[in-house]
Amino acid sequence: MDAHGRRRNPYELTEETPVYVISVAAQLSGLHPQTLRQYDRLGLVSPDRTAGRGRRYSARDIELLRQVQQLSQDEGINLAGIKRIIELENQVAALQSRVAELQSALEGAAAAMQQREAAVHASYRRDLVPYQEVQHTSALVVWRPKRQQSAD
Repeated sequence: MDAHGRRRNPYELTEETPVYVISVAAQLSGLHPQTLRQYDRLGLVSPDRTAGRGRRYSARDIELLRQVQQLSQDEGINLAGIKRIIELENQVAALQSRVAELQSALEGAAAAMQQREAAVHASYRRDLVPYQEVQHTSALVVWRPKRQQSAD
């Protein structure tokens, strides 16, 4: 299933499909195969495995390998720091996904509440007379009680 709940074609290649053997992944990333093995051991980039335990890298893994290399070479960050950065980026992505889920749920709940509110308003009795505010005037009303007639 994809992000929209549709069934995915099992033969469709995505950026997460593990297709590259270690030699091709090393060439695509510009790194030595031994470096890829080291990154796997350290948990920086963990490719999928075949039944025979061979590594299979995806396009996303290749991009992550390039990112690790860039952080290490250009930014001077050690591998432990890079691992922490990757973990935090993964946490942020997971939290952003959760926020999106919760926003969607909140919007659904708000829509349901509005529908229930509309149903309540539609059920109001229509035979009631709406209240109208009394007009204030300066007229004077005199009240005189009726005289009771005597029963003689």
